Amino acid sequence: MIIGKNQIGFWLAALTAGLTAISFSLAIFGTPSYSFSYPFTPTFILSDFVWLIPAFILVPTFVALTASIHHHALNERKIFSQIALSFAIICAVLLMADFFIQWTVVLPSTLSGETAGLSLFTQYNPHGIFVSLEALGYLMMSAAFLFLAPLFDKGKLQQSIRWLFVASFVLAVGSLVGLSLAGYDIVQFEVIIIIVDWTVLIVSGILLGVLFRRAA
Repeated sequence: MIIGKNQIGFWLAALTAGLTAISFSLAIFGTPSYSFSYPFTPTFILSDFVWLIPAFILVPTFVALTASIHHHALNERKIFSQIALSFAIICAVLLMADFFIQWTVVLPSTLSGETAGLSLFTQYNPHGIFVSLEALGYLMMSAAFLFLAPLFDKGKLQQSIRWLFVASFVLAVGSLVGLSLAGYDIVQFEVIIIIVDWTVLIVSGILLGVLFRRAA
């Protein structure tokens, strides 16, 4: 049985929405409070690492969904989808490396009591590498949304997807600029951009699923 390109797009959209919803639910209960003091020595809490599993799988799924959208784009607009795919790949490299470090460096080091020099890598550090790379990764995802937007301009459904993508980028950049002017706080920006991007992934995943289903 050969699966059509619209069916692939439908299932990728559905998987994206589902994985994001799961990640969202787990992260609500597993996000560190960042109330720890230097050296931010982590205490092993299972929920702090479980949410990374669906979030990790979500990132390459988003890349695959972007590639599927690129495949469906009109030839004269493929430049936009190609740029979007490039940003999606950058996002994937940053976030997958960031999450993988938590499992292969932070978690085993914590369980072994080898916490010397670990403060820069742990997600408990509000000024650490994890928060910085995560914020940058999801900012790249917002950029991918922006370049996907021009592909959707026919009918109310596509217009909804278009403006959802544009609004997400405006909110991401606006929050970065606003928080920078109000006083540097990368943690607040990280929280905001994750909420924005994940909300967009859930809603657009549903809308794209409907779009691919209609095309099929």
